[in-house]
Amino acid sequence: MDFTDKVVLITGACSGIGAATALYLAKLSAKLALVGQNEKNLLETVAMCEKEKGFKPLAIVADITKEADVERLIKETLDHFKQLDVLVNNCGISKSGGIKTTTLEAYDIVMNTNVRGTFYLTSLAVPHLIKTKGNIVTVSSVSSSKSVPNITVYTMSKAALDQFTRNLAVELGPDGVRANCVNPGLVATNLLTRMGFNDDQYNAYFEQMVKDTPLGRLTEPNDVAALISFLASDLAKNITGATHSIDAGRYL
Repeated sequence: MDFTDKVVLITGACSGIGAATALYLAKLSAKLALVGQNEKNLLETVAMCEKEKGFKPLAIVADITKEADVERLIKETLDHFKQLDVLVNNCGISKSGGIKTTTLEAYDIVMNTNVRGTFYLTSLAVPHLIKTKGNIVTVSSVSSSKSVPNITVYTMSKAALDQFTRNLAVELGPDGVRANCVNPGLVATNLLTRMGFNDDQYNAYFEQMVKDTPLGRLTEPNDVAALISFLASDLAKNITGATHSIDAGRYL
């Protein structure tokens, strides 16, 4: 895979899957626009990417739930690189709770980030992707098609992203633009910590997950980054509208 002269915009690039994808694509010579809310962590990702190939990514501190930020990040990317070839919709958030406990405030936070923000960003990116015959890769989840207790709104939001991707594929296919989803299982990132798990709970949960997984291993951020990069590359030129699970067989 080679991304020389390809401009890739990645949201949620401060840590986890987003940072791993940025580093993976930096090694493949991509020109990167990296978006995140935590400036310190974002600049750490930028520094790691620059170290790989000597090309410094564009860092954009932004919140995709804010329309003005979304408009600005697209403008900054186009002003800097003059084109856009790949959009990686990775930014996402989760809140614990089911129908008995989830507040409307928590619902809005999750849906505004995972669905509304992704929808608006993609809508602004599409005209530029049509010009380059580019593509969109959205990070969803295997929970989009599974009943997972205590994260009801999160699973709803990921199901919406799967359907969004299928619609994009049908609508944008005639324009030469592909759209696909990557659907990880539980990945060794800080998602659970942000949901309130302490260290003991975090470690116990992952240990049980490994025992219950056919391949007997966790999915690492770099595993997901490799799949995202493949789908964004010309090697996947005949793949669109697909959801690709990557969970070591956990949900079979």
